[in-house]
Amino acid sequence: MTLPADMIERFKAIVGEKYALTDPDVQAAYLHEMRDRWIGHTQLVLRPESVDEVAAILKLANETRTAIVPQGGNTGLVGGQIPHHGEIVLSLNRMTNIREIDPVSNTITVEAGVTLQRTREAAAEADRLYPQLLPSEGSCTIGGNLSTNAGGVAAIAHGIARSHVLGLEVVLADGRVLNNLNKLKKDNTGYDLKNLFIGAEGTLGIITAAVLRLVPQPRAVEVAFLGVPSAQAAVDLLGIAQGRAGSDVTSFELLTRFGMECVLQHVAGTRDPLDASHPWYVLMEISSQMSAGLRDVVEDIFETGVERGLVEDGAIAETLEQSKAFWRIREEVGEVQKKLGGSIKHDVSVPVAAIPAFIEEANAAVIAAVPGARPFPFGHVGDGNIHYNVSQPEGADKAAFMAQEDTVQDAVFGIVLKHGGSISAEHGIGIAKRDRLPKVKDPVAIELMRTLKAALDPNGILNPGKVL
Repeated sequence: MTLPADMIERFKAIVGEKYALTDPDVQAAYLHEMRDRWIGHTQLVLRPESVDEVAAILKLANETRTAIVPQGGNTGLVGGQIPHHGEIVLSLNRMTNIREIDPVSNTITVEAGVTLQRTREAAAEADRLYPQLLPSEGSCTIGGNLSTNAGGVAAIAHGIARSHVLGLEVVLADGRVLNNLNKLKKDNTGYDLKNLFIGAEGTLGIITAAVLRLVPQPRAVEVAFLGVPSAQAAVDLLGIAQGRAGSDVTSFELLTRFGMECVLQHVAGTRDPLDASHPWYVLMEISSQMSAGLRDVVEDIFETGVERGLVEDGAIAETLEQSKAFWRIREEVGEVQKKLGGSIKHDVSVPVAAIPAFIEEANAAVIAAVPGARPFPFGHVGDGNIHYNVSQPEGADKAAFMAQEDTVQDAVFGIVLKHGGSISAEHGIGIAKRDRLPKVKDPVAIELMRTLKAALDPNGILNPGKVL
C-alpha cells in the first residue's frame, strides 16, 4: 500500500507533526516483532493522545479506504500488530491516563496505552489487586492485552483478560465511538457488545479505554517450588492443592528439568532451589485474604504430595527475595530458548486431565518427525495452557530446522485436536495461525466471524489479513 503525499499530510494533521513518525529509524521500534520473526514496513506511524484523535483517524481512513494496524506495547507473538503490507500503524502508547480508581466498586478505568505494570501499581496504591500477570507487564498495554485476550500465570484463579472487563470504550471502523464504560456487574440490556472486541485483535474496532475489575489485595502469599516425577504427578498434585485451598491457588506452573538446566546455565544469578534434580517441577503460589494459617495449608499440600508419591522434594519460600528467585526461573524459561538456536513454538490448550497424555504423545511425534529435536514444554497446568515449544537438535542448522515448522506444527496440532484442545490458548491468531484457523474451527463459527467483520468493517481497513 502506498499513500500519496497529500493523504499523509491529512493524517499527520490529526495528531500533529511531532506524533506522526515518518523517519524509518524512528519507526523501527514499531515494525520489529519481539522475536524478529516479522519485520513490517509503513510510511506513517500515528500516535494519537485521545479517543477523539483515534476517531478522526479512523473516520478519514474509512473514507479513503486506508488500512490501519493498531498497536499497543508491540509485545504480541503472532504478528498481529505488524504492518505487513505498508499499512499505517496506529500506536496507542500515548493514551496513558488512568481515568478513575473506585475501590468501593472495585474497578479501575484506564486508557489503552497504560501498561499492565502501571495498572497493577495503581490498583495496589488503592489497596486492590488487578489480577492479570504477564512476564511482559512492564511493556505490554491494557489495550493489547484485551485485544488479544491475554492469559498469564494467574488465570487459574482469576481468569484471562476477558474475565476482568466490565466496560469498554471502542472506536469503530467509521470513527464512531462506542461508549460502554460502565462499572456494572449486572447489566442485562441486550447483547454484551464488549466481548465482540476482546480477543478480536483490532479487526472489529480499536479499544481505547476499559473499566477493569479489581479484587482485594491478598493478606498472605506462599510460594513453593516442588520437584515431581511426572506431568501426571503435577496434575494430581493440582487436584490436591485445589481441594485444600480452592480458588486461593493463584498459580500452578509446570516446567521440565531440561528447561530448568537451560535457565541455570544461561541466566546469571539463578540457582537450583532443590538439592537434587527432578524430571519435572511445579511452581505453586497460594494467596489468601486470611493473614494467618496459609503456611499450614501449603505444608499440608506438600506433605500429602510426598505421602502419595507425587512430590519428591520441595522448598517453600521463606522470604520475598526467595519467592522472586523461584518466579525468576519460571519467567526466564521462555526467553532462554533463544540460547538454544531455532525454536518452533506452540501456544496450545487441552483439558487439564489430558495434559500428561498430550505432552507424551507430542514428544513422541516431534522426535519422530525431527530426530534429535528437543521438546521444551512448560506453562499453566491449572488452565490447561501448555507452551509446547521445540528447540532444534543440538548443533543443527537453525534455518534447516525452522524450515520444518509446518511438519512439526502438523504433528503437535493434530494431537491437540485429538484431545479436544485449541491451537491458540492466549497469544491469539494474528498472521501466524490465520491460515490454520479455518481447518480447526467450526465452519459455522468461521462464517459468523466473517459476517461480523463485514458488518463492523465493511471497507476492510482494520488490521486487514489478521485472524481471517
